[in-house]
Amino acid sequence: MPGEVLKETPMAMTPQNTQMAHTPASNRRRTTMVMWVSIIVVGFLIFALPTVIVFSFGMLPSLAAYVADRSKEKYAMFCVASMNFCGVFPYLMDLWFDGHTIYAATNIMADVFALVVMFGSATVGWIIYSVVPPVISSFLSVIAQQRVSALRTQQKKLIEEWGEAVANQASPSSIAAATAAQSTPVDHPPAGNAMPPETAT
Repeated sequence: MPGEVLKETPMAMTPQNTQMAHTPASNRRRTTMVMWVSIIVVGFLIFALPTVIVFSFGMLPSLAAYVADRSKEKYAMFCVASMNFCGVFPYLMDLWFDGHTIYAATNIMADVFALVVMFGSATVGWIIYSVVPPVISSFLSVIAQQRVSALRTQQKKLIEEWGEAVANQASPSSIAAATAAQSTPVDHPPAGNAMPPETAT
């Protein structure tokens, strides 16, 4: 029809269009995050280079645990990193309060005892990750077995009281119906099946 205005129908949002719409926003967030991380890293390198040196060198076992741990939860990495940081933190305190210089940082890294403490604490983290889960699993298994034995004892008592219907997994309604039937008196019919006399109308 002449003079009729054609209206554009909105395009349906498909998964491809939705992904394309979210891609620029996610790229902006990723760029912003990378920028802030870079600013923080550069700031640490300028103002806290000795701390970065000692921390990076002392936390190498944690990096190895992160690479070696293929699980999604990264339990090994968290366990090793926490213990590793406990070994590195005292030397960071010495570095902060006794002289925050590169010379002091290199002296810490050259100290054999400091390296033993840092890397030994990470070893303790590996031992905890390797030993504690089987111990906890065995402990929970013993608790579960005790619970099962207690439930079996309770089941025997219920069987002695209510009969084999409990052992056969009878429903509570059927058990209640059977109990009510046993407790309800039965009305017996009159002897000889005699019919009651009819009343005169």
